[in-house]
Amino acid sequence: MRSPAGLQALLRRTGGLIGVLLLAACGAPRPEPTDASVDKAFKVVTTFLPITLFTRAVAGDCATVTALIPPSTGPHDFQAKPGDLTALRQARVLVKNGLEMESFLDKLVASAGNPQLQVIDSSSGVATLETDHHDDGHGEERGHGHAHGAVNPHVWLDPLRAVQQVEAIRDGLVKADPSCAEGYRRNAAAYTAELKKLSGEIAAQLQPYRGKTFVAFHDFAPYFAQRYGLRAEFLVDVPEINPSPADLQRVAAAVKSSQLKALVSEPQEGNRSFNALASDLGVKIVAFDPLETASEQASRDPATYLTVMRRNAADLRQAFGP
Repeated sequence: MRSPAGLQALLRRTGGLIGVLLLAACGAPRPEPTDASVDKAFKVVTTFLPITLFTRAVAGDCATVTALIPPSTGPHDFQAKPGDLTALRQARVLVKNGLEMESFLDKLVASAGNPQLQVIDSSSGVATLETDHHDDGHGEERGHGHAHGAVNPHVWLDPLRAVQQVEAIRDGLVKADPSCAEGYRRNAAAYTAELKKLSGEIAAQLQPYRGKTFVAFHDFAPYFAQRYGLRAEFLVDVPEINPSPADLQRVAAAVKSSQLKALVSEPQEGNRSFNALASDLGVKIVAFDPLETASEQASRDPATYLTVMRRNAADLRQAFGP
């Protein structure tokens, strides 16, 4: 058994050793992170759902894609947060739909202060349609074109215009990140082939209804209608607008003259006036998803666009009836 003096000496020796070990463990300098570990992925920010899906399809493993607008939020409802500025400051590329769909974007990009940020306007060069306006019966337009601008921005709902958007994204990414040019081109080619196949399927399904009119809640469908030889009527220009009595009368006349079996509404919209109108006319409401929102999981899979558009075409046939 050690004496008290011996124990104290042992504690001094072991205590000193333990202190050295702790200092080595806690105070030793760590290896500096390499550039590859800090930024091993090319960072791309997108705006809202369809642009995110298209960009993910093209980017593949070549880039990290982050959506500025959460997939559960539509572009009309977006409210910027401080984290959005951080994302834009760190990004190399921003991909947008354009056509004034993201009216908030210019100020946000300016506030981010990232001179290296390259912006890809995916609708550049795409043939557009003017925003339709309706008179409210008192000589005033009800279209509220200021919300969407003079041009209807919903080009992504035409699969062949979507092909052009994907190609614009491909070209922009190749220019911004030539190190992965082959990957971007290969991914875009595979996805545009799927889009063209999709368009052919929808054209065959809707061929019996060419020339017919369908009525949607808001003005999202003209590009889709034009592609497949249909006519698209709508109740209001953007979802936030309440329909006037003149709007309801106009749509009721269109439904009766076209003998529609159903009105078309977005899954996330639940306008009471639209539901009441359908009830008064003795028709039902079927869903047409304009792909402005989705679940987080769905937003990560580019195939979501293909799945939803196939479902839209199938549901639209119900509006026309047998």
